[in-house]
Amino acid sequence: MTMQRKRTAAIAAALVAVGTITACGNSADTPPAVDFPSGFWQVDDYGSVLSVHADKLESYQLTALSCLKDDTAARSGNQGRYVTEDKDVLTLRPGGSPDQATLHIDGSPGDRTLQRLSALPLSCTSSVVPAAFDVFWQTFQEHYPFFAAKGVDWQQVRDKSRERAVRAEQRGDDDALFTVLREMVAPLHDAHVVVSAGDGRFFGTVRPGTTIPSPQLDQQVKEYVQRRDLQQHPLTEYANGRIGYADLPGQNYGYLRLSAFSGYTTERTFAADSAELDRAMDAIFTEDRRIRLQGLILDLRINGGGSDSLGLQLAARLTDRPYFAYAKKTRTVGPQPQRVEPAHGAYAGPVAILTGGSTVSAGETFTQAMLERPSRTTRIGQPTQGVFSDVMQRKLPGAGHEDWWFGVPNEEFLTSDDRTFDGTGIPPELTEPVFTEEEFALNHDSAFDRAVSWLTSGS
Repeated sequence: MTMQRKRTAAIAAALVAVGTITACGNSADTPPAVDFPSGFWQVDDYGSVLSVHADKLESYQLTALSCLKDDTAARSGNQGRYVTEDKDVLTLRPGGSPDQATLHIDGSPGDRTLQRLSALPLSCTSSVVPAAFDVFWQTFQEHYPFFAAKGVDWQQVRDKSRERAVRAEQRGDDDALFTVLREMVAPLHDAHVVVSAGDGRFFGTVRPGTTIPSPQLDQQVKEYVQRRDLQQHPLTEYANGRIGYADLPGQNYGYLRLSAFSGYTTERTFAADSAELDRAMDAIFTEDRRIRLQGLILDLRINGGGSDSLGLQLAARLTDRPYFAYAKKTRTVGPQPQRVEPAHGAYAGPVAILTGGSTVSAGETFTQAMLERPSRTTRIGQPTQGVFSDVMQRKLPGAGHEDWWFGVPNEEFLTSDDRTFDGTGIPPELTEPVFTEEEFALNHDSAFDRAVSWLTSGS
């Protein structure tokens, strides 16, 4: 269902083998499915309306001027639980009144607020087809939280671009229309904003000065770390190779590397990935190792993102005390605080987290979830990419646009003092270069060496 997917949208194509891009959540927090009444429900702040039946759920993408039919999910088990073709599990629960309810997407921290409607909005049954440009602009206008932070006047963008876009659509010039839409969002430099127009027309970007975490870069870095940092000791790999661990040669320190928070299994479901993450952590953090380890280097420098809740699940294996992780909010709903609760067999010793510009999305929400970790923790390297929100995947109206879609982030992830790191990324506490050409040429890994120094010196 495209109402909301966790997606490093701008670089989705490049990250297939590194680890993008599913919904996010903690299976332990998934609410039980209960009987849910049929009817129409609006999802607050997510531009969606749900038509709920006993055997299926249909969704519609909504703006103030448009309504587009989206995907369908089939009932699974009982009336409150539905599963999409992409294997996303949706659980609907009644709220505090007959006109209120909640939606939980298995894999997404928190719930979404539903308000009962007496019928589908009139735009959902109208024969009037709005201009593709207008739906595109309106969707960002209603949901994108960061225009002010990015210094973009979205109304001015409309005034500058609409006439050219509408003319292109009227004459069926898809290349020209795509060019206009691309130019509209390019100044945002947001890796969670994407425009895909079929036939090879795809736009996505990253923060200037950062690098896309591609499979090729991931493999290059993994081999470099094993040769240089681990002195030819191979990583023991788990989760389709997206998690690797090694004890540092001759030292009571560990090195844990994650290139993704998704894609751990061939099933590619949250439940399966969650189970695989637990299996990997059980194998890594044995009782003997938890007693022996004096510190852990946690390497996220090449991490393509994935499931935020897998990040919370990992954080739970790295603390012996509960603490605040972050709070999610949208324009009118929230914030919803999320907490890290200790898991059985957790390692609670010192952790040095390595980050850089190729630490993206769920790699960043995990990093944010470690900011208030009660035990000794630091961050070393470069700022993360600066994209945290889930991404609404939206369609465009009109004949010939069936394969077109675009991605819009709509959430803010807040610290306990209401800060966000969107755009700038989470800064390191100890700044070091990360996988630059000079570092490779000189056989350096300054961030790794700084982490070892930090662990051994105690400061």
